[in-house]
Amino acid sequence: MDIGALWSSVWPYLLAIFLFGVIIAIHEFGHFAFAKLFKVKVNEFSLGMGPKILKKQKGETLYCLRLFPVGGFVSMEGESEDSDDERAFNKKPAWQRFIIIAAGAILNLILGAVVVGICLSGSELVGTRTVQGFMEGSVSSQYGLQVGDEIVEINGTNVYSFKGVAFNIVRDSDNKIDFTVIRDSERVALKGVEFKQFEFEGRKYIQQDFYIVGEPPSLTNVLKNSVLDSASIVQMVRLSLVDICTGKYGLKDMAGPIGTVSAIAESTSQAEQFKDKILTALDFLSMITINVGVFNLLPLPALDGGHLFFIFIEMIRRKPIPAKKEGFVHTVGLVLLLLLMVVISISDIVKQF
Repeated sequence: MDIGALWSSVWPYLLAIFLFGVIIAIHEFGHFAFAKLFKVKVNEFSLGMGPKILKKQKGETLYCLRLFPVGGFVSMEGESEDSDDERAFNKKPAWQRFIIIAAGAILNLILGAVVVGICLSGSELVGTRTVQGFMEGSVSSQYGLQVGDEIVEINGTNVYSFKGVAFNIVRDSDNKIDFTVIRDSERVALKGVEFKQFEFEGRKYIQQDFYIVGEPPSLTNVLKNSVLDSASIVQMVRLSLVDICTGKYGLKDMAGPIGTVSAIAESTSQAEQFKDKILTALDFLSMITINVGVFNLLPLPALDGGHLFFIFIEMIRRKPIPAKKEGFVHTVGLVLLLLLMVVISISDIVKQF
């Protein structure tokens, strides 16, 4: 057996699983850190799901590593049921509980921005929104797009960075794109700009036929674009959820942990230089952790956003929702979420073969 060849095949998957672990750890640490800050009793801090493989009791908290690296949790006294302990989660003011629940997703978003900055620092050029030139046979240049145009809107949607330019162009469905650009310090509207199209897996996509201006990394543009690129990723997640809900994308276009790990491993292994492999993996890390942060803030049962919604209602009513009623809603939501994850995971497995 060629150990080197085996390792070359396996390490990208191990790296992808490790990155998932980092995202989960950061998320759960957010809940944990603010629970401790507000003196909430934390019974257990677990990374992973399923049977415990490592555990250590330290003070009042049991720290666990579980078998399946697909989630984690922080178990706080009085979180899911009423408790008379003065340090219980349910005894804390609503604003403190709101911060504790929101902290996991917020740390995911912060991690995403930091990783975006690392990727930009390691890249040869930092992308902008400005058109540098056109490919041979360009169609869009015939519809009014010019060198030097800074793209600020596509189909009425704000564009924050070069990531937003590419995403909003690909997202268009009728190949007639409305641009708003800054040209000679003035806003100019370009209606119905067309591009060439190509077909992939039965769906037509637009081929971006222009280049954008790239700048050498500097402290200023890296810091600026860490925020702007992260805002573009948040926009991608939001618009993708809209497209899924409206039926534009279906199950075959979605990916769960299995599909995501495979995508990370495949893309990482295809990069030629070690530096490129790491930057590719980190780029995925930034996309996934921001995705996790945004998704968890959605006001859906069983998600952090669902809990935040109930706390927000409590702040307005000035009295909490009965614990049994809220618990029932979250339990139903959790069952539905797990069923969705099972369906997506089966789809991921089928795609592999």
